[in-house]
This record gives sequence, C-alpha cells and structure tokens, in this order.
Amino acid sequence: MSWVDIGALEDIPAQGARVVKTAQGCVAVFRTLDDQVFALDDRCPHKGGPLSEGIVHGHSVACPLHNWVFDMSSGAAQGADEGQVNTYPARIENGRVLLDATRLSARSAA
Repeated sequence: MSWVDIGALEDIPAQGARVVKTAQGCVAVFRTLDDQVFALDDRCPHKGGPLSEGIVHGHSVACPLHNWVFDMSSGAAQGADEGQVNTYPARIENGRVLLDATRLSARSAA
C-alpha cells in the first residue's frame, strides 16, 4: 500500500468527519470516540446524502437525509436497508491520519 497523510487526528472531531476531495469524488474520513478512523465514499447510495454530515455512533454513521445507517468497517447498510458504500484503508501513525493512496486513485476503475 502507498499511504498519503491527510492531516492530524486532532483535526477530526470525535464522532465527526472531514472530507478529502479526490479526482474521483469525495471521501469522508470519520473519527470514533475510541479514536479509530474509517474512510468511506461521502455519498449515500440511497439518495446521495453526504455521509460526512451524518451522525456517528459507535462504528456506524447515519445518513443525514433519510437516516440509513452504515457500518464504517464494511460499508454495509444496517437494519432493513440494503446498500453498500466503498471503504478505504485508513490508519493513524504518530497522530497523523493516513489513507491508502493506491485504493483512492483506483476507486473509479471498474
């Protein structure tokens, strides 16, 4: 993997998100209360809502438009809803948030 530094962990509020803009679209980077980070496409498959503006609870995020809930580890919709968002490897190193640049650049290939 080729990692890219997107900023300090402290720049992302606990239970919040920041958006990383790429040539293929936006990625939402979330921070949980236990300081884990997750990266997902910033677009709900239901109606295109910005997941980065959703409510983070545990390791899930609720879309702000219609409250669809996604597991941030797998990207899978929870409950009765069906759908999936792409996830991207993310890690914390020395207080910095890193994303897998290879996966980000390949995300539109299919």
